[in-house]
Amino acid sequence: MMEAEQQQQPWKTDFYLELPKVELHAHLNGSISSNTMRKLIAKKPDVKIHDQMTMIDKGKKRTLEECFQMFQIIHQLTTSPEDILMVTKDVIKEFADDGVKYLELRSTPRRENATGMTKKTYVESILEGIKQSKQDNLDIDVRYLVAIDRRGGPSVAKETVKLAEEFFLSTEGTVLGLDLSGDPTIGQGEDFLEPLLEAKKAGLKLALHLSEIPQQKKETQMLLSLLPDRIGHGTFLHTSEGGSPDLVDFVRQHQIPLDTALIAGNS
Repeated sequence: MMEAEQQQQPWKTDFYLELPKVELHAHLNGSISSNTMRKLIAKKPDVKIHDQMTMIDKGKKRTLEECFQMFQIIHQLTTSPEDILMVTKDVIKEFADDGVKYLELRSTPRRENATGMTKKTYVESILEGIKQSKQDNLDIDVRYLVAIDRRGGPSVAKETVKLAEEFFLSTEGTVLGLDLSGDPTIGQGEDFLEPLLEAKKAGLKLALHLSEIPQQKKETQMLLSLLPDRIGHGTFLHTSEGGSPDLVDFVRQHQIPLDTALIAGNS
């Protein structure tokens, strides 16, 4: 019986790989595989980083703070337009190889003064990666959500919205909207209300990370009042997780979808 089960295993693997899939919550830096990470590390021998510092192995756990520290390490390896282009193409190909037919990438535009990369060239590098992947005839439709990192505060959020609006108008639907994400313990949701309203008025879709930690009912209510197109995580919306039946009812009434995310290297 065991031998028969083992013989069936490759068939099962192929079956799930070949199933067409949709991936709606792929943070670019959170979807970098170990193979791509090793390529980045090899390009920067002076940076003392090994791939285990940027990965969460199966069965292992990290605190929220440790996860954000891990992403800061990854940022040290992606400091040029060439890095961003390579990562984007690798991530898209790996998702395509996994049978994903529709992919939404999210990433916060970063300025790297030392390498001359601006926030605009960061976005352009991702878009170039999407373009080249399409030219490679990969069987996958890729879109991009420009991300606002809470740690940047409202002034940076306004800059990001303007950048997203620019590319929204010039990329024929590749740039779809905005993602609000980052460390949920930093800043107040109300700080981002004005730029998010501006984005919505401009026609950008909104994917908002909310209720990721307990006791954020007031902030969650405020963000939900924007009627986002999608909720990121929403872990503590439910009353059993420190949320509120009112929040759950609101989400149900307005049929706002929830999505989840991949964590580094699991693309």
